[in-house]
Amino acid sequence: DDDALELVSFHSTSKGVFGECGRRGGYMEIVGLDQGVKDELYKLASAFLCSSTNGQIMTSLMVRGPHASDASYKSHEEEKKAVFESLKRRSQLVSDGLNSIPGFSCQKATGSMYCFPKLLLPDKAIAAAKAEGVAPDTLYAVSLLQETGICVVPASGFGQESGRFGFRTTFLPSEEEMAIAVEKIRQH
Repeated sequence: DDDALELVSFHSTSKGVFGECGRRGGYMEIVGLDQGVKDELYKLASAFLCSSTNGQIMTSLMVRGPHASDASYKSHEEEKKAVFESLKRRSQLVSDGLNSIPGFSCQKATGSMYCFPKLLLPDKAIAAAKAEGVAPDTLYAVSLLQETGICVVPASGFGQESGRFGFRTTFLPSEEEMAIAVEKIRQH
């Protein structure tokens, strides 16, 4: 029964297997919501400008892809599989690499293109952050950016439990670039 569960699902061209960063397009599926709620959501969505033509084309390609009888089907499926397998390797590389750093704890990403490592920060770092009026993981993220050029998002921006510090990082760059980034984080 479709009404047994209320579910809103989102998907975008920049966050899927194809990972077309910068391409703005996507879709939303609504299941089991009251028709009045659906009507209001559609009204709200209609009030905004639509995505660019490129974004609409990317979304169409993402959800339809080539048909099995198309000349490009085989190469498309091979490329899609290669990208997916590389994303799995990069996720493993980042989570394993961060887990090998003392004070870091990172679960393997299973449904997104982000890792969220937990950091054990020294008391002095926590005190320094407090003195500056920023979250300790924000101080770490700024330091990491200034010293290595690696940009991460402090976990404090995601409503973490009190005393949990960390950051969000993607693993979309190439496997070679991710290995370098993990090593720079280790040295930091």
